[in-house]
Parts: sequence; C-alpha cells; structure tokens
Amino acid sequence: MKKQLLILGVAAIIGLSGCGKDTNNDTSSKGNKESTHAEMDHSKMDDRSMDHSMHSSSGEVPKDLKEAANPAYMVGSQAIIKASHMEGMDGATATIVGAYDTIAYAVSYTPTTGGEMVKNHKWVIQQEIKDAGSEPLEPGTDVTIEADHMEGMKGASGKIDSAEKTTVYMVDYTPATGGEKVKNHKWVTESELTAK
Repeated sequence: MKKQLLILGVAAIIGLSGCGKDTNNDTSSKGNKESTHAEMDHSKMDDRSMDHSMHSSSGEVPKDLKEAANPAYMVGSQAIIKASHMEGMDGATATIVGAYDTIAYAVSYTPTTGGEMVKNHKWVIQQEIKDAGSEPLEPGTDVTIEADHMEGMKGASGKIDSAEKTTVYMVDYTPATGGEKVKNHKWVTESELTAK
C-alpha cells in the first residue's frame, strides 16, 4: 500500500511539473506574439493589428535633428491622431512632446532578431538612417536603419518605400481602445494629425 501511495505521489509531481512546462510555453507564446510584428504588412494595419507595448518609449532623438521652426502643432498642445501605426492610435488624443522638420520614410526591413520582412513601416526619419546625408533618398534605395523604435530594427537592412518631407511629431497618447498611456511615440507626420 505504501508503495502504491509513493507511485501516486511521484505521478502527481510529474503531472504538476508537466503543467509548469505548459506555463513556460505560454510565456514563449507571448514572445512569439511580439515576433509576429515582423510578419505583418504595415500597409494593411488596422487598430487591432499592433501591440503598442512593443514600441520604444525613449524620448531621445538624434543629435542632428532640428526642432521645427513653425510647427502646426506646438509642443504641449493636443491633436487627434489619424493614423493606425499601433493598436488604438487612430482617434486617440495626442499631446505633442516634440516637433521636428525632416524627411520621413516608410521602410521595409528584415529584423536583426530574425523573422519575416516588416513591410511599409512608418516612420523612420532621415537622421535614423546610416549615412543618409541631407538629400531625400529615392524609393528602392538600400539602407541600414539606426532607429530603435521596435525590437530588431536597429542595424537592420532595408529599403525605402516612400519619402515625405514634413514635420514629424513625437507624441504621448492613451489608446482610443483603452489601456496604458503610450509615451514618446516616434513618429507621427503632420498630415496624420488634426486639430482637437
């Protein structure tokens, strides 16, 4: 009888450790969720497609980036976002953290962390592209991205999809779908904002 109880006890412990392995699989699934960002076509994004928690919240900007002399939206003012780069962004109220005159690029790149190519990522600016110079880069130009907005972006090889000379804004916003405040989102272009 004692032997049977011992066997049952060992079986229960093995069963519980198996549950522990399932929990670890759940954790790795969350990791896989983050990597699915790299498999998405950003040109087809909607509010349900992105997880804003994957975006860097650093307020640092490139040293050679110049503040906009006459931005449509002043630092500290609010505007409504009309873009869906990230989940809950479209329709959210943004507080302008910074405004800069530059060239904004939509880029496709292969993450340094592996996975499929990210297509039409908006936005990487002129100062975040290695050896970009001061002239706009043509669509199709091969580039190395120095921005660190998303995991696997810094140092990634990519191509320019489109270019837009504009004022770009760093913004704080609370997703229109609810959730935690997103701080220092880089970047939203002037055409993606409307007056509140």
